[in-house]
Amino acid sequence: MPRTPSEVVREFCAAWSRLDTDELMTFFTDDAVYHNMPGPPARGSTAVRKTIDGFLRGWQRTTWEIVNLASERNLVFAERVDRTDAAGRHVDLPLVGVFEIEGEKIRAWRDYFDMGTYVRAMTPPAAT
Repeated sequence: MPRTPSEVVREFCAAWSRLDTDELMTFFTDDAVYHNMPGPPARGSTAVRKTIDGFLRGWQRTTWEIVNLASERNLVFAERVDRTDAAGRHVDLPLVGVFEIEGEKIRAWRDYFDMGTYVRAMTPPAAT
């Protein structure tokens, strides 16, 4: 039985805790677009892989808590709190991800969040 769009997104969010780029890439279509809204979109599997690798390279741990999830046909909205440890720092980042699913793959993914929350949590205090 095929997975529903909501199931695809739930499994994708859970997969991040394993910090495995190869596994995460199995969730995307070849022509997928990932737009982490504070930056430019990554278009195509090579660019999406490079973006994900960039995140995972510095992360020691992450868990993505889905707070609310709503879907209509192939569109899924996932309100999350992404809890991440990187370079000795921790952030609990509230955000909303919007996913467009084609078949059982992510064709488009957009994350909306406050970059200031991330930067403040990940920036070491200034030396005094």
